[in-house]
Amino acid sequence: MQGVIEKLTDKGFGFIKTEEHEKGIFFHATSLEGVEYDDLNEGDKVEFELTETPRGLNASNVQKAE
Repeated sequence: MQGVIEKLTDKGFGFIKTEEHEKGIFFHATSLEGVEYDDLNEGDKVEFELTETPRGLNASNVQKAE
């Protein structure tokens, strides 16, 4: 799935915006692949896998899109 970094926090997590989902999809720095959290910027295009958890949707294996 693809999306855009909507918001980053100073606590090591953020949210990804997609066309398919109204709410931002949560991701944590530990779910990144091939990129460091500090190298991400709001507006960056990313690819990820969607995971459903009891708390809602989470992004895993988040990578910068080419």
